[in-house]
Amino acid sequence: MKVSRTWLQRFFDTELPSTEELRDLFTFHAFEVEEVVGDMLDLKVLPDRAGYAMSHRGIAKELSAILQTPLARDPLAEPLPEFPSTDTLRVNADPEYVNRHTAALVTGVTVGPSPEWLKNLLESVGQRSINNIVDISNFVMLNMGQPNHAFDADTISRVHGVTSVDIRKAVLNEKVTTLSNEEYSLWESIYVFGDPETGKALDVAGIKGGLDSGVTEKTTTLFISAGNYNASLLRRASQGLRLVTDASQRFQNAPSPELTMYGMRDVLSLITEIAGGKVVGVLDIYSNRAEEKKPVSLSLEVIQEILGPEFTDTEVLEAFKRLGFDYVRTLNVFTVTPPFERSDIVIPEDLAEEVGRIIGYDKIKPRELPKLSGKPAVDKNFYYAEKVRIYLAHAGFSEIYTSVFTNEKGDRQVSNKVDSDKPFLRASLTPGVSASLKANTLNRPLLGLTEVKIFEIGKVFSKKGETWHLALGTSSKKEAKATLEKMFADFAGVVPAKEIEGVLEIDFSEWVKKLPAPSAYEPLSKVPHVRYEPFSRYPFVARDIAVWTPEGTASEEAENRIREKAGNLLKRIDQFDTFTKDGKTSYAFRLVFLSNERTLTDEEVNKYMQEVTDALNAKVGWQVR
Repeated sequence: MKVSRTWLQRFFDTELPSTEELRDLFTFHAFEVEEVVGDMLDLKVLPDRAGYAMSHRGIAKELSAILQTPLARDPLAEPLPEFPSTDTLRVNADPEYVNRHTAALVTGVTVGPSPEWLKNLLESVGQRSINNIVDISNFVMLNMGQPNHAFDADTISRVHGVTSVDIRKAVLNEKVTTLSNEEYSLWESIYVFGDPETGKALDVAGIKGGLDSGVTEKTTTLFISAGNYNASLLRRASQGLRLVTDASQRFQNAPSPELTMYGMRDVLSLITEIAGGKVVGVLDIYSNRAEEKKPVSLSLEVIQEILGPEFTDTEVLEAFKRLGFDYVRTLNVFTVTPPFERSDIVIPEDLAEEVGRIIGYDKIKPRELPKLSGKPAVDKNFYYAEKVRIYLAHAGFSEIYTSVFTNEKGDRQVSNKVDSDKPFLRASLTPGVSASLKANTLNRPLLGLTEVKIFEIGKVFSKKGETWHLALGTSSKKEAKATLEKMFADFAGVVPAKEIEGVLEIDFSEWVKKLPAPSAYEPLSKVPHVRYEPFSRYPFVARDIAVWTPEGTASEEAENRIREKAGNLLKRIDQFDTFTKDGKTSYAFRLVFLSNERTLTDEEVNKYMQEVTDALNAKVGWQVR
């Protein structure tokens, strides 16, 4: 949530601290500050408090409690006006999606530039001014936390002088073009504002306005919408469409339905003031009434148990007063009735948290945690997974991790695909291990390996649920089978293995059931420090060279001479053969050349190999074979 000090100052008569001081105050009492840029602070508002704190008013209320400075004006404490009713406007709202919907019809507006104060406030939080109507809508959302939208009412059908709108489920594959000129194809679980006469979708309800019904310079009549929607359904639609907006971020955190009328009040007040419109009438459809806020009670003893004995009843009362909570005290028990916008206060621990953060967590003295009684539970799968990892590593295997998502049809399909061409959860480890085996086999010279030996322990997904599997892959088919048989013999217990192209896979969870129950975890073995280096995206070039040397010559001497002349593109050098004959020793090396910037040509590699050959032949008694 981006807020500006200038904007917050509108809620106070006294001068606010500097932006840097505000950053520290928010950090210690309310929200993590992710960024400070000039006058603007970007606050990390967590979901539990987003219902009220995704607005300048909500942040100002927090600041009022922290600074012990009353708000000069609280929009939610001001009475609502009596709005005129009208029979020229009708809204049919599906109660499955719409908790409350407030609508208004405004005529005689003049769309044009916004006044400077409005432009400046929006720009202070990174918003671009569009026109006075759109700017007012954005201002009220950012100021009060109530998203709202203005439609050009002349783009909506009128029947017998009545402007009608349906808030309904979309039709499968129904299309809507949003204000950002992007077309979306919808499905039945997404809701839209629709024109009941033409059947056309006007926008994606609560998420994004439609281009065809958007406000333009020619607009003179407005249909104003301020709603409150089913947070779960809206969030699912937003994620499914991959369409996240300022409005959807607020709606998906379930602000109070009571907020809609306050938002409508401010929108209509500003439109009539700035754009010169006349309010014809207002509708208020309250399908799913918010439950009346239940009082929450806790005792001083509970607060001290949670926060520490340092907190006194005087400080508790001070915190409630600073937050503006209505409370009743009976002996040492405090009963608080939270304001309607504070949906995050439900249980006694919520109130204790409010006391702690407002008075200051720095008052809490550190205390040692009590010692654990009894033995911690040992997870059998985890225990033997670690044992097998160590066992296979000692046998020369390397562990790999492959994706759980696959394009091979399985029993489990994901509803929100991470990768468009991999819509299923894997039913086997074999395809991933097999692909890794082939890739690593091709790269053996680069890896300095004569044989590839890999394994994976991971989950697979079937209709029955999730189970752990183990798969072994080797470039020598017999090696995987021999290793698995030896592991069964060393650990005890045997389960069937499936073999496909050098990869063996077993049901690890089933095998573990046959093994003895462990009593405790074993100490972790020390792991050597390994520095990761990314692979080049370009192919390597491998060349072999063998040289006769006088008997007694160390292989290191030949290797060093090669390195001196092989150039800076030499990635690695491995000795793969040696033998002695007639008083001479032959050493054979494999040289791997690689660039991180380009594909190497035979010509440049040949040049380096010729320099290596000449340098070896120049040594007395040496001869390249």
